[in-house]
Amino acid sequence: MSIDDKTRTELEAAVFRRLVSHLRNRTDVQNIDLMNLAGFCRNCLSNWMKEEADAKGLAVSKDESREAVYGMPYEEWKAKYQGSATPEQLAAMKKAQSGH
Repeated sequence: MSIDDKTRTELEAAVFRRLVSHLRNRTDVQNIDLMNLAGFCRNCLSNWMKEEADAKGLAVSKDESREAVYGMPYEEWKAKYQGSATPEQLAAMKKAQSGH
């Protein structure tokens, strides 16, 4: 792809916003499912956001970065949408993590 850096950054930012919007709308998809299938989840995205903010010297808290991804305070999202992990999900996560 031959585009300038500014345009590439704008496209990447737009894609990130769409991904976050998609995940906000798919509250039926649990973080453990994302971790088991893709190796990252909503918390990973919020952690990466915080790490990038820290690297730029910006004051962004863990709670703020999570709210930016979840669209609400994390504890509120957990109470509304997070179910208990099944034994199968936990086994899949343990198996996936053993390879790291």
